[in-house]
Amino acid sequence: MVSAAADGASAALALLNERIAAHARQERVQAGSLIVTVFGDAVLPRGARLWLGSLIELLAPLGVNERLVRTAVYRLVQDGWLTTRAHGRRTDYLLTEAGLARVDEAARQIYAARAPSWDLHWRLLVVTEALPARVRERLRRSLFWQGWGELPGGLYVHPSAEPGATLEALGADGLGAWVGALLPLRAQRLPLRGVAPNRTLVQQAWNLTALAQHYAAFVACYAPIEAALRGHAVPPATAFLGRTLLIHDWRRLLLRDPQLPAELLPREWPGERARQVCRRLYRQLLAPAEAHLDARLQLADGHRPPAAPWVWQRFEPADDECSLGAPPGV
Repeated sequence: MVSAAADGASAALALLNERIAAHARQERVQAGSLIVTVFGDAVLPRGARLWLGSLIELLAPLGVNERLVRTAVYRLVQDGWLTTRAHGRRTDYLLTEAGLARVDEAARQIYAARAPSWDLHWRLLVVTEALPARVRERLRRSLFWQGWGELPGGLYVHPSAEPGATLEALGADGLGAWVGALLPLRAQRLPLRGVAPNRTLVQQAWNLTALAQHYAAFVACYAPIEAALRGHAVPPATAFLGRTLLIHDWRRLLLRDPQLPAELLPREWPGERARQVCRRLYRQLLAPAEAHLDARLQLADGHRPPAAPWVWQRFEPADDECSLGAPPGV
């Protein structure tokens, strides 16, 4: 019995270690994106700052060397995500106010226990004047990454996005001179004239087929790991690396996802299974990963900040009522 349990644990860890090794073997690692994941998932609950040397040590097993880390954090500072604070010859990197807002907004989706609810109102943005082709393309791309679907005739739709925040984000993307060409509307019932009923509208406005394939690939990668690890202890360092890659892959998936409510999605939508796989595996890895961070994450002055209590509430249903990244005012 002991031997069988040991064999099971060994096989389970082998699956997780292979996922970690596969990432480390990549020829091109997107270090900046991975660092954003680490800040949002691991650093934010410990005060949103850490010493550069600590970050280098944490990321090394994922194939991110010191040069890549230094280059990536420099670019994140230039892009307004991070700022620096010197302590003698050492430097802490911490989230800026804008970076904290971005991370916290993303966290509301990343750690949500369920798909968003819907108030049955559609949000619309109507392009009211002719735009240069280059501007139209930039507008389309910016709205796509904010989750808006596109319909013919210069009409963009979303079931829950706030148009005011969308227009502000367009300004941040360098499109502020053109937001006056967009008319925000709110409609309780569709179809409008020339607009299809809800499910048909969704099929026209979003490419859910491609998104479903990405979710299926996520499940194929992580469901066997989650199932194999049940009931087995995971070494702290391995748990941290696995948790980081899990949330990194999940976060990148959500960037493609317009976050449609369940009633607008196809039946047996794979995104829901992917969410539950992510939730269960994250909860399995959380405690040992936090033990690793207790030992390894430190500030420039040598202090090792503890995790905030709310980190243990991630992926819990009660968190849907508030921020899933940090409590108000942090």
